Amino acid sequence: MKIVDKKKEIKRYFRQAKSIFIMAHRDLDLDALGSSLGMYFLLTRLHKNCYLIIDDKRHELGVAKVLQELEGCVQILTSDQVEEHLYLRQKRNLLLILDTNKTDLVQSASVLDLFSEDQIMIFDHHDIGDTSIEASLRIIDNEVSSTCEMITNLLESYKVTLDPYYATLVLAGMVLDTNNFTLKTNANTYYSAYYLALMGASSKKVQYLLKQDLKEYMERQTMITNVDILNEKIAISKGSPYTIYRKEDLAKTADSLLFFNNIELSFVIGKINDKDVYISGRSLGKYHVSNILEKLGGGGDQMGGACRIANSSISKAEQKLLQILKKEE
Repeated sequence: MKIVDKKKEIKRYFRQAKSIFIMAHRDLDLDALGSSLGMYFLLTRLHKNCYLIIDDKRHELGVAKVLQELEGCVQILTSDQVEEHLYLRQKRNLLLILDTNKTDLVQSASVLDLFSEDQIMIFDHHDIGDTSIEASLRIIDNEVSSTCEMITNLLESYKVTLDPYYATLVLAGMVLDTNNFTLKTNANTYYSAYYLALMGASSKKVQYLLKQDLKEYMERQTMITNVDILNEKIAISKGSPYTIYRKEDLAKTADSLLFFNNIELSFVIGKINDKDVYISGRSLGKYHVSNILEKLGGGGDQMGGACRIANSSISKAEQKLLQILKKEE
């Protein structure tokens, strides 16, 4: 569903709302944050009272940089502060969910209880699953590269321009989710990047936000060396059982594996805390990642996805994944 095709409905919701709350998924990345900020400044141009809901305590490097630079410029609430900021007439409140549609992935599931179904809108590029949030309007476009691309299309339809700094943040989300325009990229993706560049988005600043920690980069290279190839086209890489990895590092390793000859599908498995194992998956399109990882309680879309397996070891998680892959083949 293209976001511009629903502009009239979106406009009606925006017009009726007095206070609008924006919430993305846990463990914010630059697509979730960039799209949230793009939406935030669109709404402020429409003279709406707007808030971002962020509960995360730790942030990936690029997100941490942005939040530090934005301090005092954007109204940010934690989930336990939302209720006291609701507009007195309950029906005039609106909750926007960005870059996810799953109850178990949002910053705070408890926030959903403060809004009725007809007060929730979803903007996302991931497939719907068993834990998808019920909402009066769900705009799910799994053909776009990112939620940042969706919001850019909405900005253009409203003829709203962003300050160059904020346009850069939206562009950064697109660059992240396309792995520098190498994955899930089409003519509209390039046009959206061009439109942001017209606003003054800086590719140099994007690279600054995407800078990596050298130690983490070296750990990812170590993961690549511990890889098994299934049927000559599926790469499965495993982290050390003694190392705690960031989710984004597992995702970046999965992206990297797709650049090797004959590899159509990649999975990277690593521990994200003392008890839980995380699997990040990527595909060039022949395989549907979400269909595979949903069987393990995860989700995503055709090109990428992830899942968390609680109280598991890396080897046990790998065995579960292999059982599913053998059935797929």
